[in-house]
Amino acid sequence: MARKSALPFDPIDEASRQWGRRWGAVEQMRAVTSLMRAQQIVINELDEILRKHGLTFARFEALVLLTFSRRGSLPLGKMGERLQVHPTSVTSIVRRLEAAGLVTRTPHPDDGRAILCEITQEGRDLVERATADLVAADFAVSGLTDEQLKMLWTVLEPLRHNAGDFA
Repeated sequence: MARKSALPFDPIDEASRQWGRRWGAVEQMRAVTSLMRAQQIVINELDEILRKHGLTFARFEALVLLTFSRRGSLPLGKMGERLQVHPTSVTSIVRRLEAAGLVTRTPHPDDGRAILCEITQEGRDLVERATADLVAADFAVSGLTDEQLKMLWTVLEPLRHNAGDFA
C-alpha cells in the first residue's frame, strides 16, 4: 500500500546521512530503521486485510496456532511461549477471541492452575477465510521476489536465534 503522496527523497537515507555527521554505526542505524519501518508497513497492511474478518494479525496468529495444535487447544502459557508474547498479551488476545465466539476457555483437566484455550468451529472457518485473503495479498510483501523473501528470512534468522527465540 503506497503513500498517497510519496516524499521526493528517502527519509531513512537522509537520516543516515545526518546521523553519520554526528555518530557512528550508520549501517546499523539504517538497517534497524528500515526494519522498523518495514514492520509498520507490513503490520498495517495485514491488519487492514484482516479487519473485515474482525481480526488483527496478533489474533489471527493465535487462531492459527490453535489450528496447528493436535487437539485444537493449548494452555494459555504455552500459547504465550509459542507466540513469543507476554502472558498479559495472550490473555487480552484470548478474551477478544472468546468474546467473538472464536475460542473457548476452560480449566485444564490435569493442571488446576492452567486454562486451556480451544478454537471453535467458527474460529476454524474464519482462519480459512482470513488465510485465503492473506495469501491472495502475498502477506503484504508482494514487492519482493521469492529469492528476496528467502534472503530476508536468512538475514533475520541469526538475529532471532541470538535473541533466544529458538535453540
